[in-house]
This record gives sequence, C-alpha cells and structure tokens, in this order.
Amino acid sequence: MPPIQRTNIPEPVLRHLLARMRERNISYLALQMLDDWLKTNPIVPDGQWFKRFPDFVVCGEGSLIKTLLTKNQSAIGVEMP
Repeated sequence: MPPIQRTNIPEPVLRHLLARMRERNISYLALQMLDDWLKTNPIVPDGQWFKRFPDFVVCGEGSLIKTLLTKNQSAIGVEMP
C-alpha cells in the first residue's frame, strides 16, 4: 500500500486535476480539507480508491490522485476513512 504521491505528478494528470477543480467549482476551503488530509500521509490501496469530503470526492489509483468528482457523483474503488 503506497502513500499518495505529492511531487513529480505527471503533467497530463496535473492538467486533468486542475480542469476538474475549475469545472466542478471546488472551493479553496474544500481544497484546504484535501491538503489537511494529505498532510496526514495517508496510505492508499494499490488499486482504485476514493475519499469523500463534504463538497467533493477525490479518486485515485495507487499512489496518484486521478480525478475529482462532485459530492453527488459515484466513485469506484475502496473508500478511504
């Protein structure tokens, strides 16, 4: 089980995440919650996983965050506490 990768994010993944933040109107305060969670150095499964926050859902695969969903969209994988 890897920790989430926070540096050297592949550029296509980073561009995708930035686009989803804009498209889904994810607020600065919501992103601060994500940052607070990331600072705990969570360990995630090798496969697909997701973490629900009050205003959005973070989805990843292995060590990479792959996309951001609205709170009403369905996520695939193991739900992280």
